[in-house]
Amino acid sequence: MVDYCRAKAKTAQLTMFFFFIIIKLSKQKEAKKVNNSDIMRIDTVSFDESTDELVIIDQTKLPNETVLLRLSDKKDIFEAIYKLQVRGAPAIGVAAAIGLYAVAKRLPDSDYDRFSTELCDIKDYLCSSRPTAVNLAWALERMWDVVKANQGLPAAKLKPLLKAKALQIRDDDIKCCRAIGENGLTLIKDGDGILTHCNAGQLATVRYGTALAPIHVGREKGMNFKVFTDETRPLLQGARLSSYEMAADGVDTTVICDNMAASVMKKGWINAVFVGADRVAANGDTANKIGTMGVAIMAKHFGIPFYVCAPLSTIDMNCPDGDSIKIEQRAAEEVTEMWYEKRMAPIGVKVFNPAFDVTDNDMVTAFVTERGVIYPPYSENFKKLFEK
Repeated sequence: MVDYCRAKAKTAQLTMFFFFIIIKLSKQKEAKKVNNSDIMRIDTVSFDESTDELVIIDQTKLPNETVLLRLSDKKDIFEAIYKLQVRGAPAIGVAAAIGLYAVAKRLPDSDYDRFSTELCDIKDYLCSSRPTAVNLAWALERMWDVVKANQGLPAAKLKPLLKAKALQIRDDDIKCCRAIGENGLTLIKDGDGILTHCNAGQLATVRYGTALAPIHVGREKGMNFKVFTDETRPLLQGARLSSYEMAADGVDTTVICDNMAASVMKKGWINAVFVGADRVAANGDTANKIGTMGVAIMAKHFGIPFYVCAPLSTIDMNCPDGDSIKIEQRAAEEVTEMWYEKRMAPIGVKVFNPAFDVTDNDMVTAFVTERGVIYPPYSENFKKLFEK
């Protein structure tokens, strides 16, 4: 009996061993390393037609490794958004749309009621991953509109329609960012010094970016700029991501600590500030990565134009002002432990770690959108923009 139990335990151990080996191999299939020099030729968010999977660049690995993740499980997609493996409002929206289809594709071909109920739960689950970025909810609602507009259709007929909508959202993002780049380029000239905060470049969208789109489009036209990227504490999106893609595009790039922005402005090295946005209220108040408000205050002090580059999908006309924007609170460990070999703050100290701050509309020189450059008064001009 003892020998039987030992044999059974040994079998269980071997079974568990092989189980973990299988899991490890499956994870290796999901992640693929690519050459870092190819970053400007890889879409940040894409769709694999052959496997019906969402494919993203894992931005937590940059700049040291360029790893592509293949996702089709709702928990993996949620985690990728929450853990910033995909980040930037437009990229999050596109990833959520493609991700929702990838999950839907794997649901049973049931009737409308069952399929729509399951899909609605998945939509709401993904939407809860990042509350501040309006593009996430916007893209998921566009996908849900497809379901609502085709009531009664079974899952087998709804799935191709969801796929088409997801790919349309992706394609629209590319066109939109290119247009933002062209419009923003009219505000600067060859050789200008530009300061940016966080990363609102290609890595925050499918291609081109928003705040960095004018620079990428300018490079296509043979123009040169001197770009200063705030490191952007605590997650270092400027140091890790913006400087990475700027250097990859051949741009003269200088990384500065966040508290150095005033110094480079005073020296006269900055001709314009370009930032992105995660949510823009109807009155022009703008939520963007924490630290953006400080940059806007300094730019106004030194008389430097401060431009917010954002697609219309980031402007929330149902949000009256900045006080109505819900600000995501992140984990304390991002401040006290991330990037350090050892914890750098005493155990027990309090940590305030909002992901975003809100820049008042009177500090924004103009908004650069796919439909042009929008100047104050924003409440009136946004309304006209959406009426077109």
